[in-house]
This record gives sequence, C-alpha cells and structure tokens, in this order.
Amino acid sequence: MESALETLHEPIVPFAILLVVILTVPALFERLRLPGLVGLLVAGVVLGPNALNVLQKEMPTMKLLSDIGLVYLMFVAGLEIDMALFRKTKHRSAGFGTFTFLVPLIVGTIVGRIFGFGWNASILIGSLFASHTLLAYPIVSRLGVVGNEAVTVTIGATIFTDIGSLLVLAVCIGINKGNFTIVSLITLLGSLIVYSAIVLFGFDWAGRQFFRRTGDDEGNQFLFVLLAVFLAALGAQLIGVEKIVGAFLAGLAVNDAVGEGPVKEKVIFVGSVLFIPIFFVDMGLLIDIPSFIKSLGSIWLTVAIVAGLIGSKFLAALFAKLVYRYNWQEMLTMWSLSLPQVAATLAATLVGYKAGLLTEAVLNSVLVLMLVTATLGPLITSRVAVGLTVPETNLDAGLNALDEEFVSPTRSGFTVVVPVYNPQTQRYLIEMAALLARHEGGRIVPLAIALAHAHMDAPELELAQQQGDILLEKAAQLSLELGLEAEPLLRIDDSVAQGISRASREQNASLIVIGWGKRTGFRARLFGNLIDSVLWAAHCRVAVMRLLNSPMQIGRILVPIENLTAQAVLPVRFAQILAEANQAQVTLLHICDRRITASRRAWNQSQLTLLASKWVPQNNFEIQITPHDDVVKAILNTAKSSDLVILRSKRLRTAGGLVISDVTTQLVQQLTCSLVMLGEPQRTLTGISFPESSSTNAAGISS
Repeated sequence: MESALETLHEPIVPFAILLVVILTVPALFERLRLPGLVGLLVAGVVLGPNALNVLQKEMPTMKLLSDIGLVYLMFVAGLEIDMALFRKTKHRSAGFGTFTFLVPLIVGTIVGRIFGFGWNASILIGSLFASHTLLAYPIVSRLGVVGNEAVTVTIGATIFTDIGSLLVLAVCIGINKGNFTIVSLITLLGSLIVYSAIVLFGFDWAGRQFFRRTGDDEGNQFLFVLLAVFLAALGAQLIGVEKIVGAFLAGLAVNDAVGEGPVKEKVIFVGSVLFIPIFFVDMGLLIDIPSFIKSLGSIWLTVAIVAGLIGSKFLAALFAKLVYRYNWQEMLTMWSLSLPQVAATLAATLVGYKAGLLTEAVLNSVLVLMLVTATLGPLITSRVAVGLTVPETNLDAGLNALDEEFVSPTRSGFTVVVPVYNPQTQRYLIEMAALLARHEGGRIVPLAIALAHAHMDAPELELAQQQGDILLEKAAQLSLELGLEAEPLLRIDDSVAQGISRASREQNASLIVIGWGKRTGFRARLFGNLIDSVLWAAHCRVAVMRLLNSPMQIGRILVPIENLTAQAVLPVRFAQILAEANQAQVTLLHICDRRITASRRAWNQSQLTLLASKWVPQNNFEIQITPHDDVVKAILNTAKSSDLVILRSKRLRTAGGLVISDVTTQLVQQLTCSLVMLGEPQRTLTGISFPESSSTNAAGISS
C-alpha cells in the first residue's frame, strides 16, 4: 500500500493524467459542439485545487510542461504567419496594424484607469486588446477570398499587433520589477532592439544555412527548430523581458527556413497535441470558481473589457476603410478577422497575472473575452466575407501555363514514375500510369526501392533486391498487356521517400503515381509518412490514389472545385485524360454559400464553363453549383453516383497551433468510391500538405 501511495506522488502521474485529459476531453466537447479549448479549461478547473485537487500549479511536472506550452504557443503563432502574404501588402498591413494596435491599446488603457488600475497595469490591459489571432483564416480560405486586399492586409497586420503587444508587455513587466528610471527604460528598449535584430536576422540566417546543409535530415532539423525557440526564450529572459517575446520572434525568424514542409508539420503537431493543450489545462487550474462567479457578479469589468475590445477593433477597421477606401463588406471582414483573442492575449494575461500586475478579476474577464471573441469573430466572418471580390485570375493564361508544364515534352518526354510494393494493388496503379502515359505519348517507370545497409552484401539487401525484381517483372508484364512498354528501375537508397524523389528527378518525371497507405493516427502524424516526404521533396506533381476498381471501368468522375484559380485547373486536366480514355462523364462541382449573390454565382458558372470547354470533351461534362452550408456533406451526396473523385490536397490551420480539419481530410475519411488526390511540388504551390490519413504501411512503402 505504501509503495502504491509513493507511486502516486511520482512526477509521471500528473503527466499520465494530462495525456488522458488531452485525449478524451476535447473530443467530448466537440461532440457537444463546443470548442475543445473550453473543455481543456473546464478539465483544469475540475482537476484543480478548487475542485478535485488532483493537479496543482506547484507540481514540477505542471510548471515545466505549462511553461513549455506557453513558449510553444507563441512560437507557433509566429511560425504560422504567412510571410508571403505579408510581403505583398506590407505597407498597408503596417497601416492597419498601427490602427488595430493603437486604438485598442488606448481603449484598454482607459478601461483600466476607469476601474482603478495604475498606469502600468492599465497600459498592460490595453496591450491585451491590441493583438489578435486569425481563427477565421480557414473560412476566408474556403470562400476563396484570401486574395482580397483587405483580407491580405489583415493577415499581415498580425505581425505588427503581436510584436507591439509583446513589446508593451516586456516594458510593463520591466517597470513592475521596480527601480524604474529613464535610463533603465532606455537600456531595456535598446536591449530589445539589439536582441530582436539578433533573433530575426541571425536565427533566419542560421536556419537557412542549417537546412541547406542537412538536406533531408528531418530529425536534426526538428531539433534545430526546438533549440532556436528555447534559446530565443532564454535570451529574452537574460535581457530582462518575458520568454514569450523571444518565442514569437523565433517563430518569425525560422519561418522562411522551415517553409511548409514536414519539419513544420512535426513542430506544430507536437505543440498542438501535447504542450499547448497542457498550457490551457494549467490556465484552468488558475480559475477559482467562487472567485470567478464573484468577479462576474461585479460584471462591469468583464462587460467593459469585452465591449471595449469589440468596439475598438471596429473603430480600427473603420479607420482603415476611410484611409484605404475599402467598402463596408471589406471593413466588416477586417473587423471580424481581428476580433478573436487567443494566443498572444492569453499568454500575456498569464504573464501579467503571475507578475502581480493583473488581478484575478482581469484574468477571469480575459477568459470570457476569449470565449466570446473566438465564437463571434468566425461567425461574423462566415457571413460578411461571402461575395468579397478578388482580383479576377487570368484563367486563360493559367490554363496555358499549366498545359505547357503538364504535357510539354521534356528531354525524356512525359514520364510517369510508379513506386511498386503491394502485388495486390499495383495492377490498378500501373493501369492508371499506362493510361496517362499513353494519352500523352510518354513512358512509365515502375520503381522498386531496396533499403541500403551498411554492408552491400547484407542478406537483407539481397532479399529486398530479389523481391523488387519480382515486383518489377510483374509490372513490366502488366504494361505490355496494356500496350505500353515499361522501363523498370530498381534503386538502392537510404530511405524509400528519398529513393522515390531522387529516382524521379533522375528520370525527369512529369508525374509520380503512388498508392494510398494504411498507417494513420498519432504515429503517422508524429513521425511523418511517405506521401508527405515525397511531396515535400518531389520536383514534379504527385498523384496519390486509392483505386477500388480498374481505371478502365471509371465512367463517372466528380471534380469538386473550391476556388476558381489557375491551380484549380489541375484536377480538371487530370479528369480530361480519363474522360477521353473511357468516354467518361465529368461533373465539375462548386459548393457555394447560400448567401452568395446571383451575380457572383453567374460569374462562377461562366468560369467553370470556361474550364470545362477547354479541357473536357464536348457533351461529356456537366457543371453543378450547389448552395450548401456543409461542404463535406454536399460533396458526399454528389459522390454517391460517382466512380472517382479527384481532389487537390490542402490543409488549413489557424495561428497559435489550433488545428482545424479541412474539407479534404474529412472527405478522405468518408468517401466510399475511388479517390485521386493531386499534390503540387513546393516550388509550384506552397502551403500544400496531404491530410493525416495519407500514410505508409508498416514496411514504409505506400501500397
């Protein structure tokens, strides 16, 4: 009994409890249509010292993991800012960033003074108003209006608001430590400027050099990113400012070096499933329910904070409308995008509370503010962003450019590389590859990878070569049956993904056709998968296929088109090849919001007609525009009568490590027909990643 009691006091016990909470509570709250973050806060309250007393703030495990979560939250917020979008409108982003920083800062300071806080604490409260979290980004992306200048400007303004609010926090905390003089303030500001320059430029240079020299070594690259964030956090503390300032700057610094590859995916995954949820549980431990109810009893502070934030953000967006001559719809979109207060706001509030600058009433009010704005912002965005105008894409130019890139003969003609592993599924892959290659007058290269060993005479390597030869021989026979001679290739390489990517580059491949793997879930997301790695490294397009029947039997093809851009042409172009080979019927499906205007719907219809008339055989296509609130359900209903669905792969995330499952991921999990997912190489289209369900089998090769 005594040994059991001693075990309960081990640091591993609270960690195990936290894992159970993270695994179960968010999913339960999402089933109740409540945010998972609310569930984590509630779990902290229930398990905390004011309820069951299972977890305490003073536990070494809680203190360590919560601190890591706090640092990680701000690092991911910096890492996920889209620097490419920021550079497009950096001047106007700076302008709106100034408005949406200064106006809420002033209003928040006034609120603090009205309720009796000193100038230092009041300015800190104002800084909590100044930042924002782009929770509604997936909504504007789904609506296809990210290209609207007002949206791009708001996204870019995040850099200015977050940096500004964190710098105010650093100064306020520095003043709160005492012995404040003008000299100490100048010293602190000078140290911040030098430190920020070292992090932003030094870490950026070091990251680029390290990633260039390490190539595909994702493990060391992952460790480098972690080292960068914690070194930056430590450096911030050394100059006397909060570590979250350094963490955010580190995220901005390594942003370009990390890019949109598997390393970034792993970094964000580790934070979003482990450390950041623990931070929110720890926030729940701070909530004393009687005090919380009492603070809400004197509800005027909470009302003032919530109303002050909403009103000041509206006023800042109104200033941007007047200065940059945006219309009311664009202005309301900017307002709603800048409303949510999650990442930087919660982090700064916790720091101010622990430093004694902010009271428990302010902490509780900010939690209410988070819940209100995180719900209200996306809700307003979903209503006002519908029908925003975007610069019309020159689809003719996009079509011609894609045509040249996709089918123009290279020095080796149109080449399809087909990695083979599973004899039961490779027939359909070879059939598809042969169909594509025959249509384009090209060739197919069945590829088998034998993993290298330290000794080239290792029995395992010899066995792998023999198995590869057998698979390639069968692939060659299948190709001959299909009327096309294959050029089988056996390659010895250190990893399957590298072997596929390097062989495809050597063969100057136009397309990689790869099968859908079966490994999913935590392990696949944490350690990566073959498809992610191939897509990240490949120089050409990658087609991931889950074929339930022979491609020769495909008669009805469904192509959902989310946004009418040049990139949307790729699945239509792919469908055209299959339609011409099988005389198949192609349906171009666009799901639009119910509130979209008639003129916008007519424009969508004309653009889809343009796509279809250029790529799909006459009388073999139909255009369907369906107003629906649930995109996934609408596509699934239409797909019931289809043999094949062709999708582009894309994943959406919000800033601050809050993952939102995208439409593609949900479709992959629920579609019952054959599926092709088309991925662009990084040089062609950034920000693309296959959803979590794409993976490899136990042997490490997609099947």
